[in-house]
Amino acid sequence: MSDTVMGKIKNNLSILNMKNTFENIDDYIEGAIKNKTPIMEFLNLLLEREAQGKINRSVENQIKMAGFPNRKTFELYDFPFQPNINIEQIDDLRTLRFIENKENVVFLGTPGVGKTHLAIALGILAIEHKFSSYFINCHTLIQNLLKASHENRLEDRLKQYSKYKVLIIDEIGYLPTNIEGANLFFQLVARRYEKHTTIFTTNKNFGEWGDIFQDLTISSAILDRILHHCNIVKIIGDSYRLK
Repeated sequence: MSDTVMGKIKNNLSILNMKNTFENIDDYIEGAIKNKTPIMEFLNLLLEREAQGKINRSVENQIKMAGFPNRKTFELYDFPFQPNINIEQIDDLRTLRFIENKENVVFLGTPGVGKTHLAIALGILAIEHKFSSYFINCHTLIQNLLKASHENRLEDRLKQYSKYKVLIIDEIGYLPTNIEGANLFFQLVARRYEKHTTIFTTNKNFGEWGDIFQDLTISSAILDRILHHCNIVKIIGDSYRLK
């Protein structure tokens, strides 16, 4: 194939934004010639790889936009270090049926046992299966809601956090909130109730949530909606950080 023709092919690939094919066309053609690949099979392979490349780039972009503090997967989690964790329960969560059923997940355990790691792993897995996901620290979330409320933008902010198929709220209980913040948090939980999945991580037992939200009535209302359809993963073990 002449350099002129190859130049035209690459120019058209660039115009069509076929990035994967543009970057690999020389190798694809060389392999097809070497293996005497039929033209229809070659075109099908070309398009399959291009489509997969677009899917992979889309997933990577969504992961970047999801707000994860770092990239964690189930393969990176040290399950032998936490022998008390329920592996069957984790395997069931990995099927993502809980998202289809609009169920919540609570990772409960002392600091350092890998609650956030598993929550992020679920979030990334959800994105890979085309479920929109977003990660945010609980204190940051409440501060954002308070700011929006004071600026008369609360409805827009609630809609933003309510749209995700999976919302991960990390570190409930590390910092207490005032009554106003607790009320706003309740509004978000109520909006997502039985509509979308929310994943929570906390080091506080549910009986202590009244102290977190400064009001037993509000905390009870929050827990009522979180726990009605919920998978509770309790992790009892040592801290990875101390390890």
